[in-house]
Amino acid sequence: MTTTAQHTAASAPAAAAPSAAPAERTGARTPEAAELIGGARERIDALDDRIIGLVQERMAVSAVIQEARIGSGGRRVNLAREMEILSHYRDALGKPGTALAMTLLELCRGRV
Repeated sequence: MTTTAQHTAASAPAAAAPSAAPAERTGARTPEAAELIGGARERIDALDDRIIGLVQERMAVSAVIQEARIGSGGRRVNLAREMEILSHYRDALGKPGTALAMTLLELCRGRV
């Protein structure tokens, strides 16, 4: 006797053929576009890995600065410097740059 789950699994359609998989993953309607998108996504993934590494490096440098500032009797956060950074990102990237800078500043404030 077969269970409902077994019957459902047996009657389920087979997985898409491998040639259809790239188009499904990319949303492309031609193999050429799927190939282009796949390659571009690989590049984006590599860029994201580099960006993450740079953010981690920035966090480490920021921690050194914070330790030195606190060790000298100063505050952990320098608001004037943060405003410079916000302005720099806004000037380079527009309004979304400000949000990106805020996220970076939040990540880099850390816990010293």
